[in-house]
Amino acid sequence: MKFIVSSTELLGRLQSISRVISSRNTMAILDNFLFRLKENTLTITASDTETTMETLLNIEQVEKEGAVAIPAKWLVDTLKEFPEQPLTVSVDASQRVEISWNNGNGQMITPGSLADDYPSKQGLNEDANRIALPADVLLEGLNLTLFATANDELRPVMNGIFFDLKPDGGATLVASDSHKLMYYQRKDIASDKESSFILPQKPAALLKSILPKITEAVEVAFDDKNAVFTLSGYTLTCRLVEGNFPAYRSVIPTNNEKKVTVDRIEFMNSVRRVSVCSNQASNLIKLKIENNGITISAQDLDFSVSAHERVNCNYEGEEIEIGFKSSFLTEILANLPSTNVSLKLSDPTRAGLILPLETDDENKETLALLMPMMIGV
Repeated sequence: MKFIVSSTELLGRLQSISRVISSRNTMAILDNFLFRLKENTLTITASDTETTMETLLNIEQVEKEGAVAIPAKWLVDTLKEFPEQPLTVSVDASQRVEISWNNGNGQMITPGSLADDYPSKQGLNEDANRIALPADVLLEGLNLTLFATANDELRPVMNGIFFDLKPDGGATLVASDSHKLMYYQRKDIASDKESSFILPQKPAALLKSILPKITEAVEVAFDDKNAVFTLSGYTLTCRLVEGNFPAYRSVIPTNNEKKVTVDRIEFMNSVRRVSVCSNQASNLIKLKIENNGITISAQDLDFSVSAHERVNCNYEGEEIEIGFKSSFLTEILANLPSTNVSLKLSDPTRAGLILPLETDDENKETLALLMPMMIGV
C-alpha cells in the first residue's frame, strides 16, 4: 500500500475517531487504526468491539491499494508534530509502515499488523428501522440529555439516552439518573413506525463531538442490538443498551401550579456561589420562594459555614420552601438554552419542573425534572 495524504487532514480525521479506542483493550489489535485503501478512498477505522467508527478520505495520489493496522498513539503523536504538508505513507509486504516527507528527506518507521486480525463490525438485521435526523436537531438533543445519564451497574438501561420514535410525529430523547430527568421532543420528525432504542454514553459523546462539523441529515438505522449512524464522512456503529427504559411520561407531573420565572444565568450563578457553603455530602441548597424573590441558602454545620443570596423572580402565590441538590440544579440550568427559565412546583416533596421560557421553534419541547431533597428541621 502506498499513497500521499495531507498531514493536517489525516490528523483531523484520526483525532475525531481516536476517542473510540479504549485505554484498556482486551485485544492488542484494537490499539491500532485500521487503514483500508481501495481505488481512491481511504477508510480508517477505530474500535473497542462495542463501538466502531469509520471515516473516509478521498486520496488523489494512490500508487498501490492495500490494508494495514497502524499503532494509534504512535500515529497521532507523530502527526501532531507536522505542519501542513503532503506525507507519503507506504506499507511493505512485512507490514512495516513508513511515513516520509519533504521529498524523502525524513522518514518514520513502525511495525504494523495484519488487517485481517482486526475484528469486523456488527451488522444489522434486514428489517432494521431507519430514520433521518437533521444534524442540528440530533446535536441539540444530545447536548440536552447526555449529562443526565446515569452510571448504574444495577440498572444499565439508565446509562444511556432513550430515543422514542413515533409515526404520528414525535422524536423524543430522554435521559435520567433517577434524580433528574431531561426530556427533548421534536414534533416535526416522524418515523415509519413506532420504535425505540437506548444509545450508550460513549457513542453519544462521540456523536456530540463530531456533529458540529456536519450540516447534512444523519441517517440512523437500528435493530434490537445495534445502531448505525451515517454522517458525512463518518460512520458510527455501536451496540445498544438492552432492556426496557422506564415509563418516563408517567413521572412527569402535570399539576405543578406554582410557577416561578427567573433569569437563568443570574439564578445559576447564585446557586453556584451559595453551594460553596453546602454540606459536602448532601450538596443541599434551600430555595425559599415568595413574592417576586427567591432566597437561596446553604449551610455546613460541620465547618460552621453558611451563605444566602436573594435573586429577583416573577412569582405570586403562597410561600414555598424546597431543597435541591445544587450540582444537579446547576447542571440543568447550564444546559437549558434560554435567557429565562420557568420553575413549576407543587410542594416540597414532589418533583419540580424546569423549562426554558423562550423557544426558537414551536415544534420543539424541552423540560427538566428534578427530585427534591428533604430539608429537615
